[in-house]
Order: sequence, then C-alpha cells, then structure tokens
Amino acid sequence: MIYTVTFNPSLDYIVTVDNFRLGITNRTASELLLPGGKGINVSIVLGNLGMENTALGFVAGFTGDELVRAVEALGVKADFIPIEQGLTRINLKLKNIEGTEINGCGPLIDNVKLQELMNRLDILGEGDVLFLAGSIPSSMPSDIYQTIMDTLKNRGVMIVVDATKELLMNVLEYRPFLIKPNNHELGEIFGVELNTRQEVIPYGKRLRELGARNVLISMAGEGAVLIAEDNTVLEAPAPSGKLVNGVGAGDSMVAGFMAGWLETKDYRHAFRRGVAAGSASAFSEMLATREEIEAVYARVKL
Repeated sequence: MIYTVTFNPSLDYIVTVDNFRLGITNRTASELLLPGGKGINVSIVLGNLGMENTALGFVAGFTGDELVRAVEALGVKADFIPIEQGLTRINLKLKNIEGTEINGCGPLIDNVKLQELMNRLDILGEGDVLFLAGSIPSSMPSDIYQTIMDTLKNRGVMIVVDATKELLMNVLEYRPFLIKPNNHELGEIFGVELNTRQEVIPYGKRLRELGARNVLISMAGEGAVLIAEDNTVLEAPAPSGKLVNGVGAGDSMVAGFMAGWLETKDYRHAFRRGVAAGSASAFSEMLATREEIEAVYARVKL
C-alpha cells in the first residue's frame, strides 16, 4: 500500500486580481479553492495514475471538513486525524502576482495526536511506500521525520522524502529510497550555486554517498537529473510547453517517478514518468491527469 503524510495540509484559495493595489479594496477576477500540501498533491497525482493510496495527516474545524471532502472527491482515500481545536489553514495565493501568497499557521498538534499518527504508520511493512513531504508545524518535534524512519527501519518500507536542508540531511542515515531536492535546495545544502544539469550531478552523488538510495533533482525549465541506486545517471531537458501553474509540479514529479518505478522497476521509465508528470502539471491549471502525463511522456528525451 502507498501512504502519504501531510503534517500541515491546507485549503489553497487561488485568486487572480486585476490591477492589484495596496490600501484599497481589490476584487477577484477568478477564484479556485483546492486541497493543498505536498503529500496531498502526491496522493492526487498517484491516484490520477491509477495508484491507490491513502493520505494521512491532521485536520481541524470546518476547513478540515472541507479538505477531507475535497480530497475524497478527487478519488483519494483520506485518513486524517481530527484536531479538536483550531482550523486547518487557508493559504491565499495571488496567482497573477508572481510568488505572492499568505500562508496560515494551522492547528496545534499535541503528543496524543502525534501518537495516533505513529500508530497508523506502525502497520507499514515490506513493499509498502511512504511519502514524507513538506515542512513540519512548529508545534511538532523537529525530528519527527527521523522518528518515523527510525520506527520503520528494517521493515522493507520504501520511504520517499521531499523536504529541505536540515529535514532532508537528517534522514539520510536511514537510507530513504528516494529524495527530491531541486537545484536551489541542493546548492543551499552545499553552499554553491547550481544552474545546469551537469553542475548538479556531483552534488547529487554526494547525497547518495551520505545515504540516499536514489536522488531525483528537479530544475524547472532546465529539466531534471536522476542519480540512481545502480549508479545510472540520467538527464532530461524540460519538455516544451507553456507554464500555466508551477504549484505542485515538483510533487507531481515525485509521484510520477514512484508510479513509474512501481510499474516496471525500470529507472529510465520511472524517470521519464516523473519528468512527464512534473511538466504536465506545470502546463495545467490543475494537477495533471493521466492523459496529460502520457501526452508529455512521449516528448521526454533522456
């Protein structure tokens, strides 16, 4: 079975505002309300690719109820733990003002609720897949990724980690099956600037030496690089297409890669599937459908 964990999911309120100005009342030209969070994005794309999975995490209040409804409406099994106080956060994203968003905090998660999550994860075993993606709320222990991976070590669970800097570096000793930094995150880890596919390869190899079994590096318009467990190094330029919405493209790449790997255990297919899924989501208003991913897959050149 495949599971994703989103510790601090959200409802993403995505709007466009024509001629936005500070200090006055602005009105939206378009509105979209979607379930958000890296693990949830992964779950949706996996589902679109025919991979049954369960989304885990925490929800609270009427916004949490709507999040569960929206996730299930997209065909994903939701098994979120309810928090009695607070609200699942709402993130406001101004779509036509590049990079402008206001993100909520989310509810406080106490040790009792955290233990409920650990109990759910305790059933995982040989052949199961677990995605740990995104940031950790301030109310949770900063080493929760390590705690989960330590609990599941030696059980044959394939763990995918999509997180930044310390969160990522601190779990490498547990040999995650897949990690997916982007080139900027990879450069931040090693204190360098990385702009080309050739430049990221030696640093991706260093992450493998530190414990990661497979390193998938996303590079937006530059494409992607895979440093695989069998020492294969694959590169792909970004497929041509119009960027419509970059939100969730990296999560889609992770989902596509794992879907491809589970289908064939072939790195070339998995990498092409990952690049296709990430690009297809970037070319779409929503997260990519199977049909959109298949159309881009045919254009991915390794």
